[in-house]
Formats: sequence, structure tokens, C-alpha cells
Amino acid sequence: MECAGRGSRGPCVAPATRRCGGCGAVAYCSVSHQLSHWDHHKQECERLEQQMKRVEALNEFPFTFSEEATLEVFEKRESRCSFLSKRGIHGLGMWKYECGCGDSLASADSTRSNKQFLAFDSANRSERESWNLPRELCPCSGPASLKSDALSNWKDYFEWRCLPLHSPVALLLHWPLLVYYATQIAFSGKSGVETTKQLFIHYLGKDGEKIDIVDYAHCQGADCMCRSSSLNKGSAVSSCMSSAVTLRLRKGFYHDRYRDITEDSFPHLVVAPNAGIAAYPSWLPTIELIKEMNIPAVFSDYCEEACHLAARCIHSVTGRPIRIPIQLNPFRQPLVVENSPLFIPCYPNCFLFGI
Repeated sequence: MECAGRGSRGPCVAPATRRCGGCGAVAYCSVSHQLSHWDHHKQECERLEQQMKRVEALNEFPFTFSEEATLEVFEKRESRCSFLSKRGIHGLGMWKYECGCGDSLASADSTRSNKQFLAFDSANRSERESWNLPRELCPCSGPASLKSDALSNWKDYFEWRCLPLHSPVALLLHWPLLVYYATQIAFSGKSGVETTKQLFIHYLGKDGEKIDIVDYAHCQGADCMCRSSSLNKGSAVSSCMSSAVTLRLRKGFYHDRYRDITEDSFPHLVVAPNAGIAAYPSWLPTIELIKEMNIPAVFSDYCEEACHLAARCIHSVTGRPIRIPIQLNPFRQPLVVENSPLFIPCYPNCFLFGI
């Protein structure tokens, strides 16, 4: 925990253990830092106090590992690395970036020569495209049946996909399910979108090339149907899911790359995960552009306070309040972020709001 008043009156003199008596959400290293920071903190103290009252709801998940992944990590009795290691997935394939070790692994990969990288890439492709989990713990093939109503939370999804609640796959599935849930709240009460043959979503925050998704990630089972034909044609619903998902990734700020958008790929929706709008000035021209485009946009962030600050930034740019109010994301990642700046648990894609 960092001192909330760091830099306000000289260097910090001790660990930040002196919590604010009002909100309890921030801490200070000394009385002098707390006093010098009050002019700023008094604007947020009451708001943070209300957010502290809702902490229990943030930690509510249906999983058998929920206490380990929330309270124990938040209180530093557990870490993200150890949580993943206990399940045999630490540093493997798709799980590589779910802890701080992912940055060092990425740095090591970047130092390889092209020839070394091609050999490494080929040898590890199957691992990268695998869940690295037994068949019964992962959604490596299509569902047995289509769902007639909308998914509303993790329990709904796990029951639909017949997954046990000790499976850790929600740690990765919060990314696609953010997009799914964003479409639900963005188009609620609207007509016309559900009849389109193609849904164009601009997902902000990733760079790269074009990726065609034509198969499910594999499990560890050598004889599982997930290793058969593309899109698991043996699935009972394969005929209903024959359309491929295509990701076309472009590098650069969205407002700079907007000229690359063709009329036939104009977005129905913009989704920005863990946006940090208040932290990055580069968001301002993007917000102005989205306003001009007149399309819905859904943003997520790690905590409610970040969303509140973002909403103020958006209002200052657009002159309008946010259209989709700040709300808890039922498909947030169920593993708390380490080293939170507040005494409030933070989760990737924790809260949503939109314009």
C-alpha cells in the first residue's frame, strides 16, 4: 500500500499504515502527509466511504477457490503466482500473463533471434493454444445445446457449459464474456442489431495482425473431440455456430487509426477493457471521436473509483453524462489484483459503464 499523500510534503518516512478515519480506503505514512493531503482527499473521502461499504459484493463469486483468490491474495497470504502454481498452470500458454511473471517471460521471448523464435513458436504453438487443463475443467468444445436466455453471471455460464466450480477458466474467460455482457447492456431495449449478419465490435487495447478463430482451445486429452476438425463438427450445435470469429488487430491510438475503418466494417459497438480513462490524456480525442460516431461504447476498469473519475472526464469532453451507469460486472475476473492503491479490492474488468 502506497502512502496516499506521497510527494505532498517531502519523502515518505514509514510504511503507509495510518488509514483515513473517515473512509478507511486510503493510508498514510505520517500525520504530516495525511494533513497535507486533506485538501485533495476531502473531495473523495465520502465517496470512497460508500464504496468501502460495498466491498463484500466485490468478493462474491460462486467458485470453490473464491476465498483463496480474493481475501488471501488481497491480504498477501497468497499471490497470483502461487494460486496459478497450485493448479499447474503458472507461466503456461494462455495463462502466462495472469501474474507479474508474464512481463519477464515476454522480455525473454523478445530477445530471441528470428530463427530461434520461429523454432520456439512452432514447438510451443500447441501449448499456447491449449488450456493446459484436463477435459472436465475447460470448455474445449461447443456446448451441448444453445441457451435460450441470456447469461447473467458466472454460475449461469458454468452450469450451461457443465463445468465444475473448482475450474479456474474464469480467469481467462472474463475477456470474451466482457464483450458478451457489453453487448447485452449496450443494446438493451434497442432493435435492429440482433438481425444483422455480422456484428462489428471495435475492441480497444490490443495490437497485432489479423486472426481467424476457427477452433476451440484444446484440453490435455489426446483423444478429446477438441483435437478433431475445425469448430468441433461433432458438437450438437456445430451447425448453428459455423460462422467464424475474425479479429483484425491494428496498432496505434484509435483516433489515429479511425481512417482505416471502411464503411462495410463500421462498428456497432466499441469495447475498452480496463480503460483507465482518467489516467491517460490520449483518451480525450478518442472519446470525442466516439461521440461523433454516435455509437455505443462500453468501458471497464479495476475499481468503482476509476469509473467515477472516468465519467467526470467523459462529461468534461462530451458535455453529457454517461448513458450506461457504473455497475458491477458479473463476469469480472475472480482473482484480485495485487498491490491495490486502495483498501478496496480491485479486479480486472470489475466495473462497467458506457456512453
